[in-house]
Amino acid sequence: MLASKLSSRFGIPALLLFLVTGMLAGSEGPGGIPFDNPVLAMAIGSAALFLILFDGGLQTDLKNLSRTVAIRGALLATAGVMLTAGIVGAFAVFVLDLPLTDGLLLGAILSSTDAAAVFSVLRSRSMGLPPKLRTLIELESASNDPTAVFLTVTLIALAAGDAPTGALLPAMFALKLVGGGAVGWLSGLLIVRILNRIDLEHDGLYPVLTLAAAGAVFGIAEVVGASGFMAAYMAGLAMAGRVFAHRRSLLRFHEGIAWLMQIVMFLILGLLVFPSELLDNALPGLAISAVLMFVARPLAVMALLLGSDFSIRERVMVSWVGLRGAAPIILATFPMVAGLGTAGSIFNTVFFVVVFSVLIQGPTAGLVARLLRVDVPMENTERLPIEIDTDAAMGMTVARLEVEPGAVADRRHLLEVGGPDMPLVILMRRHGWYFIPTGTTVLAGGDELYVLGTAEMIEAMRPVACDAVRCDL
Repeated sequence: MLASKLSSRFGIPALLLFLVTGMLAGSEGPGGIPFDNPVLAMAIGSAALFLILFDGGLQTDLKNLSRTVAIRGALLATAGVMLTAGIVGAFAVFVLDLPLTDGLLLGAILSSTDAAAVFSVLRSRSMGLPPKLRTLIELESASNDPTAVFLTVTLIALAAGDAPTGALLPAMFALKLVGGGAVGWLSGLLIVRILNRIDLEHDGLYPVLTLAAAGAVFGIAEVVGASGFMAAYMAGLAMAGRVFAHRRSLLRFHEGIAWLMQIVMFLILGLLVFPSELLDNALPGLAISAVLMFVARPLAVMALLLGSDFSIRERVMVSWVGLRGAAPIILATFPMVAGLGTAGSIFNTVFFVVVFSVLIQGPTAGLVARLLRVDVPMENTERLPIEIDTDAAMGMTVARLEVEPGAVADRRHLLEVGGPDMPLVILMRRHGWYFIPTGTTVLAGGDELYVLGTAEMIEAMRPVACDAVRCDL
């Protein structure tokens, strides 16, 4: 919690602070906790990642998911990952003189952007992007892990001498990606039906239900040979645009779980690192970071967004926000689990690249958006003193209106300014005190009204609460 506060105050990426905390707690830090178990780290990281992806799907606003965004996001998540992996792999082989398999494996591990890092940066209070651009970046980061996992597993199998034949690779990849999407989408629709039909005795069981359901979706997809990560994200996405019981509280619960998983994941990965071994991979890590940020990622984005309605500036922004994070580090544990002789060197190089990416790209994302003039003012999402779990189908929302001196509502009874076309005033604040008003309550300048109604109702009441001059402005 202290790290998250330091992050917002000093602009240091929170994920990096979590990572450093894990390193300090490790065997070479003052914490002295011995941890050298890549199998356990991979298991914990995978569990954390699918819960983060499930929340990412839940939090997506489907109104911004147009056909163009979906198509371009799918291209970036598949062909973009492969192109990035190829460029980084070629650089590692021909410039850094790594063996062919090791170089390509390094490129595959680093090929995907990280959902945890991207969501953390884009959803911070200092980062404002147009909805369409934000949705494209989040969609890509959430859906490109299956491609990177497939490439990594295939190359590890190739190094071990038991890779599938070339004819089977496209079919296996299609099963991973399309199968995971289908399992996830259908499961998401089923979860919505269950939530709306089941009547649990205790409200506290609903978060337990959705948490278990997310785990079941991931597990079922993996059992049938599809991508569990894609399934988890698509399940959340299928639920995002639909109405289900306890929606607001469940969204908040899974947002908290996603943060917990980010903290746990980066702490575990920090524990797994031995800082004394990182220096040996510093120069290759710096070189690969430069190629990744300034050559491979930009080329892939520019090529795959060519002919779209995204401007050059927006494409540059998409390129710069392609952060590497926990996902590549988790993939770097795969060679360690498989027992490859060069696994340690690959892991340390990947770790160095990830730290460099989070340290450079994370804090500068907002600045780059302003320099490119693709930023938008952040919405002032103030915390209201009351919450209503309204039915999204009714289009109801809670909003705050302030009665200004000289407005129509000033010095009039609430009953006089209400009506069937006006929202319901459910709470008032006067001189710092909250109370529930009645029809005979006399309004005064400075009163804060918390109203419940549709967007049209709320807009109809604004001229009543503000004075004529300000309404015109």
